[in-house]
Amino acid sequence: MRRIFVIASLLAVLALSALAQELTIGVNLSTTGPAASLGIPNKNSVMLGPSEIAGLKVKYVILDDASDPTTAIQNVKRLVSENNIDLLMGPSITPTSMAVLDTLQDAKLPAIVYGSTSQITSPQEGKRKWVFKTVPNDDVFVAAIVGHMLKRGVKTVSMIAVNDSYGESWIKAVKKATEEKGIKMVGIERFERSDASTTPQAMRLAREHPDAVVIAAVGTSAVTPHLSLVERHYKGRIYQSGGAVNPDFLRVGGKLLEGSYAAQSPVIVANQLPDGYPTKKEAVKWLTLYQKEYGSPAPYAAYPWDTIKILEAAVPVALKSAKPGTVQFREALRTALENVQGIVGAAAVYSMSANNHVGINELGMCVLKVQNGTWVLSQAADFKKIKK
Repeated sequence: MRRIFVIASLLAVLALSALAQELTIGVNLSTTGPAASLGIPNKNSVMLGPSEIAGLKVKYVILDDASDPTTAIQNVKRLVSENNIDLLMGPSITPTSMAVLDTLQDAKLPAIVYGSTSQITSPQEGKRKWVFKTVPNDDVFVAAIVGHMLKRGVKTVSMIAVNDSYGESWIKAVKKATEEKGIKMVGIERFERSDASTTPQAMRLAREHPDAVVIAAVGTSAVTPHLSLVERHYKGRIYQSGGAVNPDFLRVGGKLLEGSYAAQSPVIVANQLPDGYPTKKEAVKWLTLYQKEYGSPAPYAAYPWDTIKILEAAVPVALKSAKPGTVQFREALRTALENVQGIVGAAAVYSMSANNHVGINELGMCVLKVQNGTWVLSQAADFKKIKK
């Protein structure tokens, strides 16, 4: 009996040891629903992730929230209770990212999410201390757009935004940036993601004859107001938010999108970046892998790839304090993420701190133009000045 007990004890120790050698990453993305054009590329990039980080076998548990905040909450709770995850990747968009903040705090679970609005991580207190982003804040997107406008003589601007937290955050950021730069806001309209037509909103905006219109929407929902403006014979510049930049947007909008602009990471035009641009080498590497497996990428697909790059730096630090599968490890990982510096990803360079859980500057942003049915680089950051 004593021998049996010793053998059983040894087996238990070995089992626990094996468990400690596995890093479990929960992945909650919008692979169906209105945000699927973002969530599917996110998932594709996760599938390109490594099977091992810092000597730990990586287990990915992937769930779909159908672009629904309530489902996102349920998924994260399930990943915590059933899979005891060490980190959450996702959600894909702002409404679902905002929805899970309380759950992350309750579980003491660090997460790297892909919503863009600054309110996801700011201010850095309470439940927001557990969440990080590899997607630039909306003010970084907006700064690129407004800088582009100024160089082209834009004096007046209007907006049409999706009626949710994403749209409201963009309205706030654009109003602030244009006011600071002396560009007059002459109209703001809102619409629902599911709206089949935005003709009334476009008519009201067109009557003001703004030099430019900014559309703040995600995926193919951004096409509807764009087409409405074109149909109303609007001749000014049209700018899209970063959430519109994906192949489905170009496919659905077709030739009517020609000549329009959008702010996004320079990753999908990596080969057009000047030599020496800090992210070019990693971006080309990711772009080559993604295109080989999945075809034309959306820039949002690169953010999970950059998540892995950050984890490869943070996990070895956390392992010095605790083992995966424990609250102590999750707390140590959160602290390690807070201290990553100069991590070069495909989409941006990341340097985080206790007060900044994004850590992306203008190197992670550019202005793209639709030309001949594809995205081309219109304006990139002056990386030589930033490096100094």
